[in-house]
Amino acid sequence: MNETARLTRTQEYSLAIAAAVVTANAYYIHPIIGDVAAHFGVSEARIGLVPALNQLALAVGILLLLPLGDRYSNRRLTILFATGQTASLALMTLAESFTGFTAGSTLLGFFTIAPYLLPAYASKRVAPERLGQVTALLTAGVILGILIARVGAGWVAEHYGWRLVYWIATGLMLAVTLALPRLMQIGERDRGGTHYWPLVFSVFALAQKNREVLLSGAIQGLNFAQFIALWLALALYLTAEPMNYGTDAVGYLAAIAAVSILSTPRLGRWSDSVGPRKARLVFAVIQLGGIALFYPLGGSIWSLIVPLVIVNLVGPAIDVTGRMTFLSLQPDLRTRLTTVYIVLMFIGGGIGSIGGTAVYDSFGWKGICALLTASSALVTLLSWVATRLGR
Repeated sequence: MNETARLTRTQEYSLAIAAAVVTANAYYIHPIIGDVAAHFGVSEARIGLVPALNQLALAVGILLLLPLGDRYSNRRLTILFATGQTASLALMTLAESFTGFTAGSTLLGFFTIAPYLLPAYASKRVAPERLGQVTALLTAGVILGILIARVGAGWVAEHYGWRLVYWIATGLMLAVTLALPRLMQIGERDRGGTHYWPLVFSVFALAQKNREVLLSGAIQGLNFAQFIALWLALALYLTAEPMNYGTDAVGYLAAIAAVSILSTPRLGRWSDSVGPRKARLVFAVIQLGGIALFYPLGGSIWSLIVPLVIVNLVGPAIDVTGRMTFLSLQPDLRTRLTTVYIVLMFIGGGIGSIGGTAVYDSFGWKGICALLTASSALVTLLSWVATRLGR
């Protein structure tokens, strides 16, 4: 089968499921982190090393491994890195010490490259007019993976223990790893020429020549930062005076993200028809309106559902349209441009993690609402600038 063969609908949905499984691995730890700490007899501060090193290793892996997608077959790399994830999860599942568990989690982060290779792989095998739709479908798969990981891991650990969570995760990854050689089409060949380090350093040169990817990455970095800041602050807010809810209430609210599984593919199709830059500006304006409601509706957990639904409806679509601005460029550049975009996104996530908790600690819910509104306004402004530059 040649490399221009189109994906079937079954293959598209199968790739979305694969994206869900490979993404979920980093999120199982969130609801069960207390159980894991108790099992290994470590403090809450020390157990924080597990997700922290996972995310740091993910950033390093993206920078060092993702550019290889522009030299080697996306199919080959996806299968290789999925195998690395499976081995890392097995190490976490069987670990008898905290050091072993942390090492497995860190390796897991380093090999979590498949979610970012799959859109580049799919973009070469769909008609240009369906690029937004298929990119959105894969994004919805990622969202589904995060949702199932957060809700499912907590439920399984509560009834059967946290170790079973990782047995299930390892089994799912093994199934995906075995399925990928059949699912991903043979035909794309390795591209020689550039040595490894020049290939990695070429990312910076490409970013200079393609300034729009920097702008799209900055927009998504801010978008991701406010997402992280919101959920960290919301967890602190709902479990403190005067709200006094349990942590399970935060988990139930996180399930609202399910609305984006339905909305994102539809918004992606609409983005195909009007163009990614115009669509992103519309989504940013709607998101700003939703975020502005957090303060006046923040007195009740029930009224908070309104802005949360709005934000979850359009937030992922901002990411989809950002990727569309460069995934339509030359195929041999797409993976390295994705590297720039994703690294900027995780820098934003790091800033949001630090800024969100610091602002809440100093200024409470009012401060968070002000921070989120200012950040969303900046996302909207930059999205408007992008529409002017894209003309």
